Amino acid sequence: MDLILWRHAEAEDTFPDHDRVLTARGEHQARRVAQWLTSSLNAPYRVIVSPAVRTQSTAAALTSDFETSRLVGVGASPEQILKAAHWPDAPTTVIVVGHQPSLGQTAALLLSGRPDHWSVRKGAIWWLSHRERQGTAQVVLRAVLNPEFI
Repeated sequence: MDLILWRHAEAEDTFPDHDRVLTARGEHQARRVAQWLTSSLNAPYRVIVSPAVRTQSTAAALTSDFETSRLVGVGASPEQILKAAHWPDAPTTVIVVGHQPSLGQTAALLLSGRPDHWSVRKGAIWWLSHRERQGTAQVVLRAVLNPEFI
């Protein structure tokens, strides 16, 4: 299984938090990452998105066919994110569009075994894979990309 953790792109600093919209820079970030994902992904894939406006807009740069789930919303735990994604048993690639610190904690949990506070930059993706080698489960970090490097 492949799991892509995608932090929402840059958003305006307004209230309420749930209704924050992407800045012009954020819209550009979302489009760039979506273009890269489109050229790098094999179909089919599943996209799970936080209910917040900024995550919905980020995901919309990739597809209109996404699921909204509070399990990946603001304040989600790594365990909730992994449950929503059906890690490690989903039959297809899963893209989770969410927030900090939840995404960083999820990446840390998968790669180190502890939900530490790892930073995922705005608009960035962390692409992780689950595999079995000689009867041992492994997590492989396939890519970490920030929008400015695409």
